[in-house]
Amino acid sequence: MKERLQAAFYWLNVWTWIRAALWVVTSQDVVGKENIPHKGALIFTCNHFSVGDPPLLIGIFPRRIVWMAKQELFDLPLLGKLYNMGGFIPVRRFEGDLRAIRRSQDALRRGHVLGMFPEGTRSGGRLGRAEPGTALIALRTGALVLPVAIWGTEHVRLPRDLFRRTKAHARFGEPYRLPNPSRITREAVAAGTDEIMRRIAELLPPEYRGEYADTGAPSAAAQVRT
Repeated sequence: MKERLQAAFYWLNVWTWIRAALWVVTSQDVVGKENIPHKGALIFTCNHFSVGDPPLLIGIFPRRIVWMAKQELFDLPLLGKLYNMGGFIPVRRFEGDLRAIRRSQDALRRGHVLGMFPEGTRSGGRLGRAEPGTALIALRTGALVLPVAIWGTEHVRLPRDLFRRTKAHARFGEPYRLPNPSRITREAVAAGTDEIMRRIAELLPPEYRGEYADTGAPSAAAQVRT
């Protein structure tokens, strides 16, 4: 029952003010939506340049996203309640938050889309080094990973830009799975993290790739959707 209420609250917001606001304040250049699986567990991985990224991605993505969001947002009196009502997962960043990992794995077992920004924070217009949590969850669950890139939002500042039309670009790559190691080691997680970020970097224009500017072709070990 709780999950149904969370889903209803999520879509009520998407179908009303979120999409209406995006129609007013953005023009959108979106490519690759045909790559999005229509059902089943999926880890949504994307760069994070601006506070405007999550609402834009929510507005254009055809499935409900169960986002992992920093604990600090849930601690705010009103906003925290809204995040809980939307079914988001609080995470203590930059530390091993086992409770958040368990809840994320449970969301995937239920066939949901788990939304993650692998860098763990906004990077301000250039990719930064990613945290290991996304790769760890992908390796432990074997879920499909969807690489997503967004740009054009890096100069957005709220509430300043609420009445300024922004040209936003989003690219959806092909889903893939990380290799299934016999044992999840620190090295396997590091390799998976690099793979995830390479996939995102390839979707971005070169000037946004930052720490992953030298990205090459995806690892042959990564499996395209099956």
